[in-house]
Amino acid sequence: MDRVRRLASQRAVVVFSLSSCCMCHTIKRLFCELGVNPAVHELDEDPKGKDMERALANMLGRSPPVPAVFIGGNLVGPTDEVMALHLGGKLVPLLRNAGAIWL
Repeated sequence: MDRVRRLASQRAVVVFSLSSCCMCHTIKRLFCELGVNPAVHELDEDPKGKDMERALANMLGRSPPVPAVFIGGNLVGPTDEVMALHLGGKLVPLLRNAGAIWL
């Protein structure tokens, strides 16, 4: 859990992902189209990925826990939470406040 929190606080936007997950790809693509350059941690490519996956499952209360999105060091949640923010017009202001985008 400490490693997840440390990694989540290192950039304005952090995405924990699996390289084969289509919803993870969707979230990464959304951020790219918004001009955000998130730190992406592919859990299936990290030697400690299984430990981080368990920690994220505990934090989110669900499995699988990916994608797990942190903005400004705070857990936003999985795809449905991010998309709800985006469709509600709240994602871009949140990204601006975190310093992930400037325009």
